[in-house]
Amino acid sequence: MTTPNTTPVSPSTPTAVEFIGMIGTSDSSETRPPTGPLIDADYTTRFARAHEDAGFDRILIGYSSTRPDGAQVAAHVAARTERLGLLIAHRPGFIAPTLAARSLATLDQFTRGRIAVHTITGGNDTEQRRDGDYLDKDERYDRTDEYLGILRRAWASSEPFSHEGRHYRFEDYGSEVLPFREAGVPIYFGGSSEAAYRVGGKHADTFALWGEPLAETAEQIASVRAAATAAGRSEPPGISVSFRPILAPTEELAWERAHRILDTITSGAGRPFFEQARHHNGNTSPQNAGSQRLLAAAAKADLHDRALWTPTATATGAGGNTTALVGTPETVAQALLDYVDIGATTLLIRGYDPLDDAIDYGRHLLPLVRQELAHRKATAPTSDLTPAGSVR
Repeated sequence: MTTPNTTPVSPSTPTAVEFIGMIGTSDSSETRPPTGPLIDADYTTRFARAHEDAGFDRILIGYSSTRPDGAQVAAHVAARTERLGLLIAHRPGFIAPTLAARSLATLDQFTRGRIAVHTITGGNDTEQRRDGDYLDKDERYDRTDEYLGILRRAWASSEPFSHEGRHYRFEDYGSEVLPFREAGVPIYFGGSSEAAYRVGGKHADTFALWGEPLAETAEQIASVRAAATAAGRSEPPGISVSFRPILAPTEELAWERAHRILDTITSGAGRPFFEQARHHNGNTSPQNAGSQRLLAAAAKADLHDRALWTPTATATGAGGNTTALVGTPETVAQALLDYVDIGATTLLIRGYDPLDDAIDYGRHLLPLVRQELAHRKATAPTSDLTPAGSVR
């Protein structure tokens, strides 16, 4: 185990972090096969409310060619919660950016500014082709670049405008519906390739990374910031890092639980979920850079830094944010703060036991992180403080 790198990449100390959870429409994960209907409205409501009660700022609603439509899930959740932000995963290219701009702005108006969009360009050819996309990776990122530029302009323009680009062409587009806030709908962006850094560094409010060791994460943050500077931005994007915390009252119990989860993923009740995920991705080695990076970290060691545990990534083929932080709430809170210290402004956490873990995070983990940040704010010189996620 290496020593945590707590050297900040910026002299400023964030005064807060944003916490994001993730929901699904049925009770399933790598530790349990899907049961019941794919869309369980009551469970979805209960899952979302658990995050709101736990103090999460937002919840991510994922995207898959085989899963329920995220915008409609968000509308269902919005009608049954009060303040919880909704981060809708969205793949550019399947609907026109002008229609996407109106759709997201409409939902943003109904929710009074609770909508954000998580841009996923797409890292698996098999998955993309199920929805009719046959562009290669470089072309997809080129399309995303053009798409996001149109979204930004559509949300900011009260006058009709025309566009003629490589992927999109339209005339005199003008919409009467704009986002709830003048700044528009926040754009989050996921990816770990050079193309992702370039496009996300240019457009994103928050750039999302999966949970790698501290040194590798710091390198990615530097790449994102360099891309933002190259794009002419005066402020870089905020940085989101995601993990699967495994908590218990003692270190020994936490590690016992971690190994039970790993056993379940590889040979127990979670195997059907794992096999289904492999089928969705074409049953091949991952094509996306994020998964490849997680597997590379796992090949170096099982345990990194203070508490980052990688065998769960290996067991699932790194099909998503699959690295764990293992320990007591105090240990995991300090591990999360290690990432804040190198530049993270958002922490996306979800459990292998999804609903129960969300409740536990609200009781035992989120308060510790926020308490420490509040202490830092109270004791730090004013010149050292900056709000988390302070981007354009």
